[in-house]
Amino acid sequence: MENVAKIISVIIGLGLLNVWLLRFNKPTNWRGGRAKNMKEEFGVYGLPSYVLYSVGFVKVTIGLLLIMSIWFPQFMQASTIVLSILMLCAVLMHLKVKDPIGKSIPALSLLSLSVVVVILTLPKA
Repeated sequence: MENVAKIISVIIGLGLLNVWLLRFNKPTNWRGGRAKNMKEEFGVYGLPSYVLYSVGFVKVTIGLLLIMSIWFPQFMQASTIVLSILMLCAVLMHLKVKDPIGKSIPALSLLSLSVVVVILTLPKA
């Protein structure tokens, strides 16, 4: 199970880095409302730019920590707990602006994968 958690963590980490570093200014089908980039998307949600950059910093950090968790497994559980909270908030933002449920699929997927990693990394009794 430890290897499964590591594989999922790397997938999540690479996904976060892709979204926040490579696709930040690009349109996708998953953006909230009719936003064409990340800044517009946070605007659709009514969030100020400092929230955008704070969330971005945290998600890039989590992405790096999850990749590093291959060698430093102590980063894995805390990172996925924080990410689970952020992904729950992302789903709630999509609901707030009445997006179709399909736009929440990436956030729901990352939330689900994060919860799986948290469960897999729980201490064994």
